[in-house]
Amino acid sequence: MEIIHISAECYPVAKAGGLGDVVGALPKYQAKAGHYAKVVMPMYETKFLHNNEFVEDFKGTIYLGNWQLPYTIIKEKNNILGFDLYLVDIKGLLDRTGIYNYDDDTERFMAFQIAIMDWMNHWEHFPDVVHCHDHHTALIPFMMQHCVAYRNKWSRTASVLTIHNAQYQGWMSWNKSHYIPNYDSWKKGLLEWNNLINPLACGIKCAWKVTTVSHSYMKELSWNSNGLEQLFEYEKGKCSGILNGIDTEVWNPQTDGFLNSHYNTKSVVVGKQRTKEELCEKFNLDVHQPLIVFIGRLVGEKAADILPDVFLNCLNGLKEKVCFLILGSGDKQIEWQLQEMNNKYKKYYHAQIGYDEALSHTMYAGADFLLMPSRVEPCGLNQMYAMRYGTIPMVRSTGGLQDTVIDMGEENGYGLRFSHATVEDVFNAVKRAVTVFEDIKKILEMRRLMMNIDNSWENAVENYIHLYNTITYNE
Repeated sequence: MEIIHISAECYPVAKAGGLGDVVGALPKYQAKAGHYAKVVMPMYETKFLHNNEFVEDFKGTIYLGNWQLPYTIIKEKNNILGFDLYLVDIKGLLDRTGIYNYDDDTERFMAFQIAIMDWMNHWEHFPDVVHCHDHHTALIPFMMQHCVAYRNKWSRTASVLTIHNAQYQGWMSWNKSHYIPNYDSWKKGLLEWNNLINPLACGIKCAWKVTTVSHSYMKELSWNSNGLEQLFEYEKGKCSGILNGIDTEVWNPQTDGFLNSHYNTKSVVVGKQRTKEELCEKFNLDVHQPLIVFIGRLVGEKAADILPDVFLNCLNGLKEKVCFLILGSGDKQIEWQLQEMNNKYKKYYHAQIGYDEALSHTMYAGADFLLMPSRVEPCGLNQMYAMRYGTIPMVRSTGGLQDTVIDMGEENGYGLRFSHATVEDVFNAVKRAVTVFEDIKKILEMRRLMMNIDNSWENAVENYIHLYNTITYNE
């Protein structure tokens, strides 16, 4: 089976969050299972671009409204990711160091999608499935079926839309509708939701199948999807949740190139302790206390806004009984609040602002607990990374966190779950962590239990292939 994944992110080419991790792993494991998977994404100015070899695959020209835009498709030459990688180069729009948060993101991702359709229109073969990821690519199913230039060739090719985060929908005002290639005016309703052009809503309407990255998140979208609740309820017949996996080759405490001390289930005590000592020495933390880490974006959906009060309450109320280490960036006010605490709580607290892949691996390996108080967590990969490294997840019961973490109070439990993204609930979870940390036997039992859980991509790949088989067209 041939699958073409279309995405704004793909690790290690360019990544802002979990979307990049998924698109970097799913096609690799599909290829390992014997399928032909490829990824198409924008050509950003990244280290990956300059450190690897690319060859020109195609050149063309598109129109974005009245703008004529030349584009080039380049292909990574040596298949180093385990799948074919294609980058769309549109000078002045996509060739930037960042992925998102530009004033012209609407134009950037519209041009990206139109260039892909124009390129595909020159193919002499058809993939079995066009698999789109999030709103940046969600107009492609509409264009395949309804745009005059593409529908005769592509309307019978299966399309899948995977929603990694429904909070972001790519809204456009109707004064930009001329960007979309010519289509029959009576199809306008497929583009619209609440008086705006809504790419994500359009993708949900037009894709043959819609998936989310966990079962619980799929259910949650019918009552919490930033205005699309009725649409998810109406389209639920073609929607399903497929839980993400993690790349167990990248995330492996026995071989992780970012770690100085490797370990497995038998050597977890020594390996984690050495890595914890390394972290505590680097950030001047008390190695004898439980180390709780937060790794992620400092934004509201991750409940980062409550973190300063959580840490203040814990550091003042549980004096000298717990240490916190934070790695993340996002809201500037939250960043400032977290950094302000660095000098006041030396030995028990440190916030490192920014993104550091190497440090994140070391934190997963050296921490005792990982905190994820998320308000929204479609799947969550961090908790699965933590479990792979024997670090106990402390999570709010929502989305994929609910699907992947069993509370230690339940049979075969190995985590700490709480119900609300509030200071009080997180404070109580920290108190539980401090208590369980003193039970060395219980901690070791939970570590070994979670490290043996299979969160690899093989199961997810099997589920995706089954989904594709239900919709692929056969002559």
